[in-house]
Amino acid sequence: MGGPEVEHLIGLLSKLPGMGPRSARRAALKMLQQPESRMLPLAAALREAAEAVKPCADCGNLDSQDPCTICADEHRDRSIICVVEGVGDLWALERARVHTGLYHVLGGTLSALSGIGPEDLNIPLLLSRIAEGEVAEVILALGATVDGAATAHWLTDQIRPTGVAITRVGQGVPMGGALDVLDDGTLAAALRTRRGA
Repeated sequence: MGGPEVEHLIGLLSKLPGMGPRSARRAALKMLQQPESRMLPLAAALREAAEAVKPCADCGNLDSQDPCTICADEHRDRSIICVVEGVGDLWALERARVHTGLYHVLGGTLSALSGIGPEDLNIPLLLSRIAEGEVAEVILALGATVDGAATAHWLTDQIRPTGVAITRVGQGVPMGGALDVLDDGTLAAALRTRRGA
């Protein structure tokens, strides 16, 4: 086809979520046909993001500033922390514009099968944030999977002794569903109808 450089580009693109070899080949072809307007700006944006974007030390969100723009926003309700599995879930909730509090990214869920325990997740920082005394409610916005439910149950046991209210997202999240693939209306309904854990 187009030499080792093109094959390398297609190989890298095909590793992106939602990109198989055929989609990667089409994307590579489009970029190579107009490198000045498509490929070079993309390469510059990738380099800039790779150098500037880091995890927020407070919540785990990815941003070019630390604390992130959400944690630094004085208008956010600091008494509510919405706990999510990953940054994609945080971004999905922000896109739906239904949560005005802060977030906490766990970085995964507990999974006995995968050997992921509490020490492998960003749980100590969450408990530390709660211990500071400003938090009145923790929303457990974890996917409706076996691991998500196990994580929510474990977190509930850890948080309950603090006296902080614990709620879970309500209707709209199907069993086995991940938050970052749901539409905005479903996310809004799930967050608005949260219930006690």
